[in-house]
Amino acid sequence: MTQHDVLIIGSGAAGLTAALVLAERCKVLVLAKGALDGGSTNWAQGGIAAVLDEGDTFENHIRDTMIAGAGLNRRETVEFVVEHAPQAIHRLEALGVPFNAEQGSLHLTREGGHSHRRIVHVDDATGAAVQKALLKAANDHPNVTLLPGHACIDLITGRHEAARYSGSGRVWGVYALDESTGKVEAYTARATILATGGAGRVYQFSTAPRGATGDGIAMAWRAGARVSNMEMMQFHPTCLYNLEVKNFLITEAVRGEGGRLINPRTAKRFMEFYDPERLELAPRDVVARAIDSEIKKFGLDFVHLDISHMPADFVRGHFPNIYERLLGLGIDMTRQPIPVVPAQHYTCGGILIDLAGRTDLPGLYAAGECTESGLHGANRLASNSLLECFVFGDAAARDILARWDSFDAPPEVRPWDESRVTEADEEVVIKQNWTEIRRFMWNYVGIVRTNKRLERAAHRIKLLFDEVNDYYGHFRVSTDLIELRNLLQSAELIVRSARARHESRGLHYNLDTPQTDAEPHDTILVP
Repeated sequence: MTQHDVLIIGSGAAGLTAALVLAERCKVLVLAKGALDGGSTNWAQGGIAAVLDEGDTFENHIRDTMIAGAGLNRRETVEFVVEHAPQAIHRLEALGVPFNAEQGSLHLTREGGHSHRRIVHVDDATGAAVQKALLKAANDHPNVTLLPGHACIDLITGRHEAARYSGSGRVWGVYALDESTGKVEAYTARATILATGGAGRVYQFSTAPRGATGDGIAMAWRAGARVSNMEMMQFHPTCLYNLEVKNFLITEAVRGEGGRLINPRTAKRFMEFYDPERLELAPRDVVARAIDSEIKKFGLDFVHLDISHMPADFVRGHFPNIYERLLGLGIDMTRQPIPVVPAQHYTCGGILIDLAGRTDLPGLYAAGECTESGLHGANRLASNSLLECFVFGDAAARDILARWDSFDAPPEVRPWDESRVTEADEEVVIKQNWTEIRRFMWNYVGIVRTNKRLERAAHRIKLLFDEVNDYYGHFRVSTDLIELRNLLQSAELIVRSARARHESRGLHYNLDTPQTDAEPHDTILVP
């Protein structure tokens, strides 16, 4: 058993932000599945939303967020995050993040759903720059230990205490698989923060990294924490359509800087038929459904995103990484359109938390995409995601420090028991089930849903639970098996939430219930 003051699961923006705040007073262990930079933060292209221009206001940002979220947002959360945004940007500048500047001020771009230019960015690879700066700061701090290659299995609670079975929901840490040795060890701490990212890999087409399998959401649910609004899965409108390159995102900012969506069959700009006022700058749910409609109506494989009417130097200057990547695939975005399709992009629901990042379970905090803080509501506004990570990573850390005297030292816990399992004999079962989940979730629980499709998905999930639980109970764990178990649990929560919402709102669009209720309400599931 390895013990630290605070355990953080996840090494992206939320986890490392929390670690750096806590490290001023505590010994912090950060566990990461796979590489330290393997999470969604490193993939983020667009930027970070923050009110920094005199012509903009907090109220504008709050209103834009609430409109995009279809009123399902919690106002106090939106205010809290928006008002802390400038402070988050200043902290990142202090860490050396090289944000783009223009005439002595930060360059601000605009993305879909925003009424003003307020997106701070580093070219078109903001997340990679942020991840690099945070990792360097964490590596340099003597009180932070970074441990990659550890896949977390389940949270340690009172039922795992060695001396007694307390039945308490108090969280003391996590059991994690060392991917290099195949051994499972207990990591305990006075407080634990989940910063594990979303559940995008539940879907066949997703811009999320390979490890986005809903690990934190599933672990928190199994430990007894509530989850909320899991039906609100955001689909990014513009993922590159390429049979060889998977999951390459074409940032929202391409549309923000003048990119147009064109039907390749008719050669016409089609957003005027779906949202004539906002066109390509409509919120993502609107644009994604519009593209989905055009693809189905005309039997297309993709639509075109075209910014070739803008000056070539402008395009190359604003999107250097995308330009080079596409050029390597034979697409010159300064001269020709980009083939794009929607893909799952962001998990708006998750573990229910308060403004301090506290979950239902004593000793357990959460921050970032694995949570439902009330910020995003029924649809995330572009570039609010990294912002949420910085604000809630900081908030969780500061709450832990403020309450430090109330956190007891962890007790002795039972070691991981492998006495009744053997080596897996048919790992093809894992691959088959993984593929099946992703396919039926895309077909039945995708951009547009029906009650019948949701019923079919629920039926398949019930059958797969028996198979996966049987496999988990008989064989030693592997990262693939851990992920499959969490993937299936996340899929079940998404489907259950979708069946519980009898309206269409934001990202949840059901053909059988197309109306929107007068009063917004959260879908809260209780274990």
